[in-house]
Amino acid sequence: MRLREALDAAIARLEANHVGSPRLNAEVLLMFTLGVDRAYLYAHPEREITAEEISRYDEALEQRSRGVPSQYITGHQEFWGLDLIVSPAVLIPRPETEHIVETALELVRDQKLDRPKIVDVGTGSGAIVLALARELPHAEVHAVDISPEALDIARANASRLQLSERIHFAESDLLCAYGAEAFSTFDFVVSNPPYVGECEADKVQREVKKYEPKIAVFGGYEGVDIIRRLIPQAHELLKPGGWLLMEIGYTQESAVHALLSGWAEVRSIPDLQGIPRVIAARKTRGLR
Repeated sequence: MRLREALDAAIARLEANHVGSPRLNAEVLLMFTLGVDRAYLYAHPEREITAEEISRYDEALEQRSRGVPSQYITGHQEFWGLDLIVSPAVLIPRPETEHIVETALELVRDQKLDRPKIVDVGTGSGAIVLALARELPHAEVHAVDISPEALDIARANASRLQLSERIHFAESDLLCAYGAEAFSTFDFVVSNPPYVGECEADKVQREVKKYEPKIAVFGGYEGVDIIRRLIPQAHELLKPGGWLLMEIGYTQESAVHALLSGWAEVRSIPDLQGIPRVIAARKTRGLR
C-alpha cells in the first residue's frame, strides 16, 4: 500500500468513527508511525508502506477511533514551541494555556524584575513552568503537583529540555508544602487549575472525560473548589505587589472575580476567541 492510499483510508476510517479533524489526526498518527514530518508525507505520496508499518498505523488508528487522544498515542504535545512528553497521568497542554505564559512575561517586563521568583501550581507535564524557565533564564522557578506520577512526567520533560537544574519540583496539595518561611516570598503564583464543573460533565468532550486525569480536569460541582482554596494560599506566599495568574473556565469570570475581593488590579485576559481565559490579580502593596 502506498502512503497516499494509507492516508486516504485512515481519513475515511476516522470520519466514520466521528473523530474530529480526521485529516489532521490521520497525518499526525502516520508521521508518528513512520517517524517523519509532515513535509515528508506530502513529498512522498507514492512511498510503499511496509506490512509492519501498516500494522502499527492500524493500531494507532484503532486507539484514536475509540477516543484515545492522539497525544497519548504518540506520547508528545507541543507547547510554547517545546516538545513535551505526555501520558494519561497529565492533562494535555492546550494552546489557550499559553496566555498564562504571555501574561506572566508581560508583567515581568513591565515591572522590570531581574530575578522573579515563580511557582507553578498543579504543574502537570510542566508546560507552564518549563516555558517560563526557558524565557526567563535568571528567574527562580518552582513547580508543585499533588500527583507523583505527574511530577515524574514534568521532571522528565525538564531533563529532556536541559532545565532540570533550574526548576525546584515538589509534591504538594496546592501550596501546602510551603511553610511559614515561604510567607511573602514569591513574585508570581501561576496555575492552570482543575476548573471544569461536575455539573457540566455532560458537555465535556469524550476524550477529556474518558481519558484525561479527572483530578486535573474537575474542580468540584461548579468548578471553582480548587480556585477557592488556591486564592488565600497564594495571597500568603506572594510578596506585596505580587501576581496570581490562573486559567479559568469560560463561565467563571464573575465567580472568580468575586473570590478575589480585596485584591488589587483584578483583570481578565481573553483568548483568541474573546473568551475570558486568564484571571490576573495583584496582592495589595503594604499587606503582609
